[in-house]
Amino acid sequence: MAEENIEQNPEISLHKKKEFSYRGKSLEELKKLDIREFAKFLPARERRSILKNSDKLENFISKSNKYLDKGKNIKTHLRELVIVPTMVGLTVYVHNGKTFEQIRIIPEMIGHRLGEFSLTRRTVKHGSAGIGATRSSASRSVK
Repeated sequence: MAEENIEQNPEISLHKKKEFSYRGKSLEELKKLDIREFAKFLPARERRSILKNSDKLENFISKSNKYLDKGKNIKTHLRELVIVPTMVGLTVYVHNGKTFEQIRIIPEMIGHRLGEFSLTRRTVKHGSAGIGATRSSASRSVK
């Protein structure tokens, strides 16, 4: 019965994916904007960060384009960079203090910082207690 309604009314679909928009602008419109123009749509802290460090962000984007042309991975220690629409679709390796973690940038990440997606601390996974750590194992011989 539901199938008949769908055939009669083509506007109804079972799984319609919502189109991405940021502050009322589509991704294509955001990609056309300059970095400084895009900063006007961001919250205050990220806006000030972009306006202060726009040269650092532009250098990162130009270097990442060069790496992509050569077929290399984009690795960075710049965890404080704000994600802008021109970075959407890139795969960036962000340093977490020990290793580089792979991050695929999607439209929902716009306005956040790279470091938010590369965690520096892991969850603690406790193993079994060592010898002498508990009262019951204190009397056992080590040999």
